[in-house]
Amino acid sequence: MALKKRNKINAAFSMSSMTDIVFLLLIFFMVTSTLIAPNALKLLLPQSNNQTAAKPITTISITKDLKYYINDDGSLKRVQFREIEPFLRNKYGVGNDDIYISLHADKSVDWEEVVKIMNICRKNKYKMIAATSPE
Repeated sequence: MALKKRNKINAAFSMSSMTDIVFLLLIFFMVTSTLIAPNALKLLLPQSNNQTAAKPITTISITKDLKYYINDDGSLKRVQFREIEPFLRNKYGVGNDDIYISLHADKSVDWEEVVKIMNICRKNKYKMIAATSPE
């Protein structure tokens, strides 16, 4: 009596479903990466080798052509100098000791402009962190 298997098992592996998944993931990452707009200004910061462990709640940036930007919940908002203090007061209040503000000023900006921002922070009892690039 000769017994034979009727169902033969095919050892080949089909890659078509795997390539479909990889192709869909590639399209997904390409589309989502174009939707993310970076919120960065091109500033040449002064160099320093010191670091601060405090986490700033917001940043104020001054470009070399004296344009002011405030990081408003992840988006850069261009403001006039006279709008900076009212914006900070409305957003963060006055006299809170736990508020750290990071100041990003291009190294070609005059110290007078930097000191104006520092005076606003001192008057409202905010703590100022000067952002620098590593040496």
